[in-house]
Amino acid sequence: MIFQNRMNPHDRKKKQMKIILDNGHGNNTPGKRSPVWQSGTTPQIFEWSYNRKITTAINKALPTDTIILVPEDSDVPLIERARRANEISRQFGTNNTLLVSVHLNAFTTPTPRGWEIHTVKGNTPSDKFADIFHRNAQKILQPDNIPIRNKFKNDFYILKNTICSAVLTENLFMTNEKDCIYLNSNIGFDNIVKLHVNAIKEILRG
Repeated sequence: MIFQNRMNPHDRKKKQMKIILDNGHGNNTPGKRSPVWQSGTTPQIFEWSYNRKITTAINKALPTDTIILVPEDSDVPLIERARRANEISRQFGTNNTLLVSVHLNAFTTPTPRGWEIHTVKGNTPSDKFADIFHRNAQKILQPDNIPIRNKFKNDFYILKNTICSAVLTENLFMTNEKDCIYLNSNIGFDNIVKLHVNAIKEILRG
């Protein structure tokens, strides 16, 4: 498997944390899309496509070595995504690798909205990274009246089955039209990218 990998030549002598960007889901993943809104003015969002736009923009904005976990457009099963992440973690060191899994949220009703972050159950080193993401989300999204939800603990497969630190971001609800309007806007997209970039830069600075 060939992973997308970039390194600034000036950083070659300095060992930094390896960042894995998991863009999750594929163009053949069932569901994982917003409704077709009755207003007729809010474009439908497909999570696989939006996730790839976010991770591509994050990757380009980071002046360091990053890896896109799923370069394919098709769905890559969770077991394979975890295997790839663990392969990278063993290569660069489990204590020197962070997986950031990027997603859009959804619910059975249109009421919930906002941004949230997840780590595996229990107390782990991932928690301190989640705190950094959470602070940056508050700083960047709250001025636009985007609710910042709690930090959650869940045994999501990609979190439970990776040997490195891992966080999973849920970047607003596809099932809420206000959130979809924000995600479809230039400022909304840019701010989702910015909060990830700023959090990762803070983590890299140690």
